[in-house]
Amino acid sequence: MSPPPVIADAAVEPRLVASSSAALVKAHAARATATPVSDNAFLGIGFIIASTVFFAGSDVAAKLLTHTIPPVEIAWMRYVVFCLMVLPAVAWTGGRRGLATTRLPMQVLRALGMVSSAVVFMVALGHLPVAEATAINFVSPIFITALSIPLLGEKVGLRRWIAAAVGLAGVLIVVQPGGASFQLAALLPAVSAAIWACSAILTRLMSSEKPEVTLAWSAIVGFVVLTVAVPYAWVTPDATELWYGLIMGVGSTIGHWLLVLGYRRAGASLLAPFSYTQLVWASGLGFLVFGAIPGLWTLVGGAVIAASGLYTAHRERVRAQMERSAKAA
Repeated sequence: MSPPPVIADAAVEPRLVASSSAALVKAHAARATATPVSDNAFLGIGFIIASTVFFAGSDVAAKLLTHTIPPVEIAWMRYVVFCLMVLPAVAWTGGRRGLATTRLPMQVLRALGMVSSAVVFMVALGHLPVAEATAINFVSPIFITALSIPLLGEKVGLRRWIAAAVGLAGVLIVVQPGGASFQLAALLPAVSAAIWACSAILTRLMSSEKPEVTLAWSAIVGFVVLTVAVPYAWVTPDATELWYGLIMGVGSTIGHWLLVLGYRRAGASLLAPFSYTQLVWASGLGFLVFGAIPGLWTLVGGAVIAASGLYTAHRERVRAQMERSAKAA
């Protein structure tokens, strides 16, 4: 499960921290969609593609765990890695200020959304091939478009609504409601995406908050909630499952770190197309590990969803340029 390319700046969730936790926190503080600090666009593209490899690998490890470990416990494993690697870095860079917030209720609500989204996606992985779950989960920009009207007061033009409708059509192609192979579990990645979109909207509403503060509260709230819930579904993992959990947590963490590095080196409109390479890696790893061959409709629907997301990213860039021009006038 990776952040949609259109709103990668909002993706402060439990797949953070890499080999250098402090470097990640500083990178978040720079904001992923800020003006690029480097003209090395090719390096940025390389970081984005590499991040999708790690995200896909993390999802494959999570699916391996779904065979024997409950979804809540899998999410808890991810948050354990998240906290162990992120919170010390936040404390080191910000001290007590790392938790200072003027929007505590909203921080908690946002973190709860992130936790819920992660758990729902884990449930989906237990029933669907990784490639199919990944393709459907990329529908988040559609929900962002819909929610930005009542919650952010944004004006959404006809072309963005058409792009959203196309993306929804892509989901229907993958899910194939009414088809002989349809299962309700196919709707779960879309539910996860919708919940994630709500959290992303809250991130935008808290734009005045420091990213490292939001990062810390996401870690703390998620860990506490899952720690309370996990005893009711606990299955003691064996050594292999612990390794899968470690791979899942560290892989998603490194993936997000690479994502941040990429968005610091080039603009979102350039990098967005390469985020969809995760569909390729998810398909390839799904075949290598599980022998799952993506169906034709999964590939076609994934392509349609990607096209919708790319156009939405383009319209976001145009809107941002118009806003900057209006302010400069």
